[in-house]
Parts: sequence; C-alpha cells; structure tokens
Amino acid sequence: MALNKRSRLITHGIARSPNRAMLRAVGFGDGDFEKPIVGVANGHSTMNPCNAGIQPLVDRAMASLKAAGAMPQVFGVPTVTDGIGMGTEGMKYSLVSREVIADAIETSVNGQCMDGVLVVGGCDKNMPAGAMAMARMNVPGIYVYAGTIKPGHWKGQTLTIVSPFEAVGAFAAGKMSQEDYDGIERNACPSVGACGGMYTANTMSSSFEALGISLLGSSQMASPDLEKADSAAESAKVLVEAIRRDIKPRDIITRRSIENAIALVMATGGSTNAVLHYLAIAAAADVEWTIDDFERVRRRVPVLCDLKPSGRFVATDFRDAGGVPQVLKMLLAHGLLFGDCLTITGRTIGEELERVPSEPRRDQEVIRPWDNPMYAQGHLAILKGNLAPDGCVAKITGLKNPSITGPARVFDSEPLCMEAIMAKTIRAGDVIVIRYEGPKGGPGMQEMLAPTSALIGQGLGESVGLITDGRFSGGTWGMVVGHVAPEAQAGGTIALVHEGDSVTIDAHKLLIQLNVDDAELARRRANWKAPPPRYTKGLLAKYTKLVSPASRGAITDGD
Repeated sequence: MALNKRSRLITHGIARSPNRAMLRAVGFGDGDFEKPIVGVANGHSTMNPCNAGIQPLVDRAMASLKAAGAMPQVFGVPTVTDGIGMGTEGMKYSLVSREVIADAIETSVNGQCMDGVLVVGGCDKNMPAGAMAMARMNVPGIYVYAGTIKPGHWKGQTLTIVSPFEAVGAFAAGKMSQEDYDGIERNACPSVGACGGMYTANTMSSSFEALGISLLGSSQMASPDLEKADSAAESAKVLVEAIRRDIKPRDIITRRSIENAIALVMATGGSTNAVLHYLAIAAAADVEWTIDDFERVRRRVPVLCDLKPSGRFVATDFRDAGGVPQVLKMLLAHGLLFGDCLTITGRTIGEELERVPSEPRRDQEVIRPWDNPMYAQGHLAILKGNLAPDGCVAKITGLKNPSITGPARVFDSEPLCMEAIMAKTIRAGDVIVIRYEGPKGGPGMQEMLAPTSALIGQGLGESVGLITDGRFSGGTWGMVVGHVAPEAQAGGTIALVHEGDSVTIDAHKLLIQLNVDDAELARRRANWKAPPPRYTKGLLAKYTKLVSPASRGAITDGD
C-alpha cells in the first residue's frame, strides 16, 4: 500500500540531494524515497530478561511496516534493569536512564527527520521514556511492550522477581532453609519478559492501553508467546494508518487520557513509580497535571484487582481473566473513564471497548466485581505535612492499619539501612528514614526493594514504617512512603530528622509529620549544610545539575 504522504526527509530538502546515496546503501530504491520513514526504537538487550525477547518483535514489526508501505529504519536505545542493579551503585542509573532513552529516541527520530516511531521496550523506564519522547517530538508513534515474564514455581508457590528479595530477609531471620532459598532464586525467572506482578513495567504498559498509545489488550501478553509478536505486527499496521491520518501523540495524550491512565493504575493496584512517570509524561506533552491530581483520582477509583505485590495473582493470570480491557470497561460503565478520548487506532477508547462486557467473568478471582472491590479507594495516596510539604507517595493497600507513630531510625544512604536490617537492629514500631537518595542527592532516586523486601522477609512489613526521598520498586509493599519533597539534598525537612525523633505516617489523614516543634526545626535548619554532590563528572553529575524535584516528575528538561 502506497501512502499519500511525503517523507519528512523529502520535505526537508533531500529529494534531489546527494544524501540519497547513503539511503541507497541501506536498501532504498527509486520508488522508496517518498514513502514515510518509520523509526523502530529497539530496546533489545541480552543483559536482562525484560528486554531479551525484543528482537523477534522488532523483526515482525519491521516486516509489517514495509508491507504497509513504509520504510522502517531500526535504531538502538539503552536500558538499565532495576532487578539486576538493585542494591548496587548501578541502581543510580535506573531513573536517569529514562531521560537518556527519551533523549536517544528524540535524537534519532528528529535527527533523521523520521515520519513516525514504533518504540519497543520491556524494562521499567523504557515505557515512560518512549512516551516522553513521542510527546516531545509529536510525530505519530505507538508503543509496543515486550511482554511480561511467565511466573516461576517452587514447591507450589508462584514466584516473581520479588520472591528472591523477600527470601533474603526470611533466610537471614532463620525463617527459611538453604534449600528453599536456593530453589526460589533458581526458579523465580523462568522465561524472558518483564517482572510478572503489577510492578512498574506492567503498570506502565497497562496504563498505556488506557492512555491510548498502545493497542488494547496487548500489555499483559507473555513475552515468549506468539501472540506478542502478532501484536507487534498489528501495531506496525496501525501506526502506518496513523501516519496516513496524521494522528499525533498530543492528539492522544491529554489531561483526560492521563486521568484514564491513572484510573487504570489505581484500579489494578499499580506501582508508585506511575506517579513520577506520569508527571514526566504530562510535562513532555505540555499537559497540566500535578501531584495533587493523583489524590483526586485515588479517592474516586476502587482497587478492583488482586495482583502482586500485595495480592495473589500475576500478570498472565490478569490477562487470562480479561486483563486491561475488562477493567477499563468496568470503569467506563461506572462513569470513571472518559470514553471520548482518541486512541492510536483513530477510534475512541469507548469505541474500542464496545464488545467488552461490563462485569468480569465469574469463573476467575483476579478481577473483582464492582460491588466487591479489594479496596473502596485507590492505593497510591499523596501525603503532606512538615516532612513533605510538596508531597510524597504512600502505597497503602495490603495493610491492616496504614498509620504509625514511632522513633526515627535515620540512615544517610540505602546501604547503611540495609546493614542495620540484616544485623536485626530494626524493631517493630520503628520508622526508618533513608535520605540523600532523592533525584539530586542519590542521585537518581534508587529503588528501595532490598530493604523493604528484607523487612517483609523478617516479618516486619506491617509494623515498621519506611520514609525516603528515594523511591520504591513496583514490587514493594508495606508501610512505605517515598518521593519525599523537598529532598534532603535540597534542604528538605527530611534532612533535619535526628535519630529517635517521633515521626508519624497516617494514610487516613494523608499526613507525614516530624513531631518536633518549629523552633527546634529552625535551629537545626540554621546549622544544616548540604553535603557535596556525590558525582562531579559524567552523566550522574549532569543529571544532578538538571533534575527537577520528584514532585515535578524528576525531569531534566523543565524550566
């Protein structure tokens, strides 16, 4: 099929240019120069299971693009895998990689005047980075998620990547045998694909269906399954049609579609990182969206899905039960989804959902019926108080009582905290404070999966609070509060907490409070000095200079 669209390269003057000779070297013939050039951003990497299954998807998408009348051109983008970097210095590059990936896609697409982009990625930062780049460039684009991993199994237990992290704490506490510890580690990741619960990768990919930049029903397919490659091919066809019709990302990514995406995140029990990433996506699309909007949506939307980390089921179970389309139709039927939002297919989300039933099947337990939700309100609460006047994010589901007041146990880095947990010096009733791990202080907001999982493994998940200016893995659950803003490096109140101070986390009141009087805080503030930056050269030093607060998405291209 030929397209009635001139390539941006043609428009920008290459039609009679000797530069055409270089395109001939990569396969262009006389009839190809006026076809749209479609970039395929390839996140394939053999370093991690999340991205190791991408190349077959890219191959199918490339063939489909060519068959549809486009000239596909592939380019690579980097990826950092949280599950491998967790607890190491490498983890500081994880959130930073979101900016690097977005910049890489923008550089390739705009530097070669491409007419559209199909982004294929698997690990956590791949998705928001791709959406940010598409929104910035505003050329037709579609996101193809590499797919979820299949669950592992050990002695009848369903495993995900979080299982070995929790096993560390259980083994250290003498609650697990060496045999079980080794068995869990060896069987947790049985295939390629991204982490299998409703962790960050599956949260963001699911929400992209609601946002409208991925095909409906595509996000929870298992990476090794043939249907995932079929979906990549179909995505390519849809993108070529979007190029023909000039459907651009900013036609799709609007305030209303972002609200749809966040409603889906709340209904599925998704990751705290969605807050950070949707602030960044909104900023890239010039959409007005603030941290307070998450709390507004949370109060309206129930948690409908019983998914890990705090629930029972994994992503493949979710797909089998009806997946994202089922949850979106339930939200639409109850007035909590804007059905008129445009999607990449050219149809509205309401039109896409027409054939989906309004209530879930009765032969499954993953998606609850509307009148029997897991929780009446969403799970990602925005807390404020003197410890976080600009806000922070608490994950409050799965807890019997999401409030605690206790003595602060203060650590100026994640490794120092981990040492204390493994030494069993943390007691029930303590409130751990991990600081200088924010966007600037870390830099890069390390995820705290190692300490939170170790606490759960030791049986302290319900009785110990944890506050940080860093962030959490999508696999984290417990009495945890992250993204504290302002961060310690910027002189936020979290920098002024002393060992033993009384600290309150109260999700019922949406409060995070250091119980120290204003005069004492003023005295401490007068004596505080910012520590020198941890990096003075290279990527992390650049990031430290440019990054915004977490309450604004930790972006590097803001004002």
